Amino acid sequence: MAPELRHLRYLLAVAEHGSFTRAAEELRVSQPTLSQQIRQLERTVGVQLLDRSGRTVRATDAGAVYLHHARRALRDLAAAERAVLDVADLSRGTLRLAMTPTFTAYLLGPLVAELHLRHPGITLDVKEMTQAQLESGLLADALDLAVAFAGPHLAGIAATELFTETLGMAVGDAHPLAGRTAPLPAADLAQCDLALLSGGFATRTHIDGYFAAQRIAPRIAVEANSLGALTEIVRRTALATVLPDALARDQPGLHPVGLTPALPARTVVLLRRESAYESAAARAFTALARDWAGPRKKSGAVPPRT
Repeated sequence: MAPELRHLRYLLAVAEHGSFTRAAEELRVSQPTLSQQIRQLERTVGVQLLDRSGRTVRATDAGAVYLHHARRALRDLAAAERAVLDVADLSRGTLRLAMTPTFTAYLLGPLVAELHLRHPGITLDVKEMTQAQLESGLLADALDLAVAFAGPHLAGIAATELFTETLGMAVGDAHPLAGRTAPLPAADLAQCDLALLSGGFATRTHIDGYFAAQRIAPRIAVEANSLGALTEIVRRTALATVLPDALARDQPGLHPVGLTPALPARTVVLLRRESAYESAAARAFTALARDWAGPRKKSGAVPPRT
């Protein structure tokens, strides 16, 4: 039979007090029970650990060696218990998060800032991926959470609704439509030179679907695989683009232009693997994302950056 933790604690108590009586009082066990447990430990290890012949109980040579390792084992166990508590109270931890490129442009900054403010001990590993890549990453246990658009999703993926995202036209200072307040008829988009995200992005697929529904043949002058590059191009040229309203309103030098009919709204969701263990860090981020999205979900307004 292998020694149990109580055997180690009992041995340490007797060695520290030099007395079975005082150790039993501290441990709140009877002295016969304590003596029996120490003898059981000695039989297990095969040597006498305590010298009981004098007025004071002392460790034998073998007992002194065993006590050294027992103390270290109990210290390591206590450290492990503290580490578990640290993770549970979010003083430390790691979160593997992925987002589609749209969200890294306007959602990542506020959420990371708030997470770091609330839980500075959490290490965040962020990746930018397409929706298909991040769902595969969740199923492969390479990610804990992901921010994407509502389904259909791969089997085994669970979605929590956050808020509704709207998209619209945006232009820079040099564009003739800068400052326009009246919505632009969708048909007039056919006369605008556009800069859009490259094909393969979920946002571009959504925009192309709108063009097809409105029977618009867009004049695409530039395609970019980065929202940062796209906004910079539009800011400095007379090209127009289609962006999430939250991003267009938050970027200096960009002017939102309403469209009629408006592009269909999209539901933003937080994804996770259904069978995955949900760490304290993942639970904290989920709560934070819901808090951030709450005002937007209720009013449609863009929450301020934190």
